[in-house]
Amino acid sequence: MSSTVSKAVRIERFGGPEEMQLVDVSVGEPGPGEVRIRHKAVGLNFIDVYQRTGLYPLPLPLNLGMEASGVIEAVGEGVTHLKVGDRAAYASQPPGSYCELRVMPARCVCKLPDGISFETGAAMMLKGMTVQYLLRRTLPQGGLQAGDFVLFHAAAGGVGLIACQWARALGLQLIGTAGSDEKCALAKAHGAAHVINYAKEDFVARVKEITGGKGVKVVYDSVGADTFMKSLDCLRPFGLIANFGNASGKVPPFDINVLAGKGSLYASRPTLFTHLSTREATQEIADDLFAMVSSGKVKIQIDQSFPLARVADAHRELQARKTTGCTILTL
Repeated sequence: MSSTVSKAVRIERFGGPEEMQLVDVSVGEPGPGEVRIRHKAVGLNFIDVYQRTGLYPLPLPLNLGMEASGVIEAVGEGVTHLKVGDRAAYASQPPGSYCELRVMPARCVCKLPDGISFETGAAMMLKGMTVQYLLRRTLPQGGLQAGDFVLFHAAAGGVGLIACQWARALGLQLIGTAGSDEKCALAKAHGAAHVINYAKEDFVARVKEITGGKGVKVVYDSVGADTFMKSLDCLRPFGLIANFGNASGKVPPFDINVLAGKGSLYASRPTLFTHLSTREATQEIADDLFAMVSSGKVKIQIDQSFPLARVADAHRELQARKTTGCTILTL
């Protein structure tokens, strides 16, 4: 069987950005249900940090990265939705997108529309499909209607800026939080109806003020430990908190009776990859994202770009919360 050498980023042990090594790996032919894809750009996400540090422990050695775009070089038996030469993009398990070339399951790889660049494709798949499953599928009792208030933490990040635009397109009143006036202005410019600088303001008090004391129907929280308990105080009765990330650390254990005392609340810990468990669901979510981006209702903002060899610098910037919008790695 023929094989090709590819550069790839690997860790041998969990730890800081310095644990990432750029190594040569051998890439062979795709097997049944697989494709070989040559990457044009790679996306950077906070889940990559969780996997690198061991917060989300995976077997070692581990090739990092969850999203990328590129061109299909070969398809395995049984793959019918992709062909050699197709432009494609994905957010997929198993990890391994920090590389030039890889063989991977075809199930989560989608054909990339011609009107969407490789850079945008790499930046948007994990973050954009996350927003899709949050705003379209992770819903409070009775769903969401135009005019409803929602609270979205980290609104100036890659997921947040997409959420601000998508929420505006749905007619939702998104209240976005961020840690500086500059980031708040960025979220506002992308469609947040209201913004709160949590470094200066009590976000619970501001949410109550904005909503006339009623609270929001749903809180979308990727920050975790620092925001979770206070976010419960932002919800109206029967409201939902969806914790989908741990940027400040995992949410500590709490007494479930707290949900009763604060208004029969609902709490969820959803993940993107549960929603991407079938090819059909993956394509449906991706098609919705492609339509929003192609229509111009959602624009993907790429604010940082690093060569693959400088991936450690990219991780440091992301962890220090110095980034806005999306970050990509170039090849």
